[in-house]
Amino acid sequence: MNFNKPIDEQNSVECTQRRLIAKFCSNFSIEVTPKSLQKHRDLSSIIRKGTAVYITCIPGTDFEDTIHAAERLRNEGYEPVPHIAVRNFLDVSCVELALARLKDRAGIEQIMLIAGGLSKPEGALSNTMQFLETGHIDRWGIKRVGIAGHPEGSPDIKPEEVRHALQWKNEFARRSDASFHIVTQFCFEAEPIITWDKTIQREGNRLPIHIGIPGPASIKTLLNYAKACGIGASSRFLVKQARSVSKLLTRSAPDRLVRDLANYRATSPGCGISQMHMFPLGGLEASASWAYAAA
Repeated sequence: MNFNKPIDEQNSVECTQRRLIAKFCSNFSIEVTPKSLQKHRDLSSIIRKGTAVYITCIPGTDFEDTIHAAERLRNEGYEPVPHIAVRNFLDVSCVELALARLKDRAGIEQIMLIAGGLSKPEGALSNTMQFLETGHIDRWGIKRVGIAGHPEGSPDIKPEEVRHALQWKNEFARRSDASFHIVTQFCFEAEPIITWDKTIQREGNRLPIHIGIPGPASIKTLLNYAKACGIGASSRFLVKQARSVSKLLTRSAPDRLVRDLANYRATSPGCGISQMHMFPLGGLEASASWAYAAA
């Protein structure tokens, strides 16, 4: 407690802070894998109906698992958002067939379009722009498209290529019937996110940003995910917290990260962040419970 401020003033500041955080956390989306979804027979006890649930595409898995997960989510009252990783498909016609099956069985209106984690494409597609320029997004009535964002840079793509791709997608979005938004990789502190947001706004980005937030998990789990996903400088924030082996098992929640981003959004008119996207690194229940408590 800050004893230099009158109690009424301090309470007012704390109430304002809670409102900003609640607004930031409201209407969040969340990710699942088809395998993790199978562990939960009653999803309604964890996630509120109507929530956008992104279905992660794991390289080497059967795409039928993604379709089945999307079908289940739709039937249970959620908005399924399957990842379409173009490098996993042999050609454009295979991606189009995947969209047709998703549309037919799950009424898909929203997708997350990514290149994918394969270093060597399965076929002719190596990036999302190759698929977007075919016009199949509009042809199949996809209304919302998420594209990937990397506040700390991509381990696989050069910065100038990332910059060009985002500028191209901004221009394409103006021509498309679909609305586009950026869904970012998770980070552990706000500073690199804020720096990145200001940079891409200066460079002309006008796509709303759904910022990736890591759900509560042990520091060891978070560091393992950071290494696997190529998370850069912000992972040092976690290393500082884990100064001994015993602290690796300490559970870390994104309280400070969300507070700082909520304040940034409220005080920066040019902020591009529109909502929060949860990565349930410590489990679906823990992440959803934290987000609902914050909102």
